[in-house]
Amino acid sequence: MLFRSADLGTDRLYIYKFDQKSGKLSEHGEFQMKPGAGPRHFSFHPSGKYAFAINEMHMTLTSMYWDGAAGKLVEIATLPTIPGQVEQGMSTAEVLAHPSGNFVYGSNRGHDTIAVFNVDKRGRLARTSNQPTEGKTPRNFGISPDGNWLIAANQNSDSLVVFKIDPATGVLTPTGQKLSVPMPVCVRFRVEPKAGLFGK
Repeated sequence: MLFRSADLGTDRLYIYKFDQKSGKLSEHGEFQMKPGAGPRHFSFHPSGKYAFAINEMHMTLTSMYWDGAAGKLVEIATLPTIPGQVEQGMSTAEVLAHPSGNFVYGSNRGHDTIAVFNVDKRGRLARTSNQPTEGKTPRNFGISPDGNWLIAANQNSDSLVVFKIDPATGVLTPTGQKLSVPMPVCVRFRVEPKAGLFGK
């Protein structure tokens, strides 16, 4: 099992192995981002071959090849998460790979959008759209395990907003479903354990 950490202050990504018997973590790789990029979060591709880091200060998304045996990340490309110039008060937050592996999503605070990227079989990215989150400061979002839905957490407008994910294009479509929640900052889906798990 692997744990990951993005250190914004040092512009580094860290990956750790978890020993289930001892409960201890051991370092299994690190990667130096561009100076001043400010990596905030990173996410693995479902295949385990690639990783994606979102950079808060530069407002960019970096795709990387992941060599699990060697514990090594190699940059593939870095792309902006918004069209046009970064303005004061803007920053990125969350990044998640779609369960299909065909898309990656990143949230833009200040710009108040979710960036949609296509991912090819070599881990290369192409930004296809920016969907407004219908609120302010989308600090976080979650993707349902079946890959059909994305819920954006708009921290500064106190709302959760539901979007339908197009399985062919990854495009987000507002469903009209909104929930008032005070300053939401994290979205997680609860997955029911499969029958027979844990010996039951």
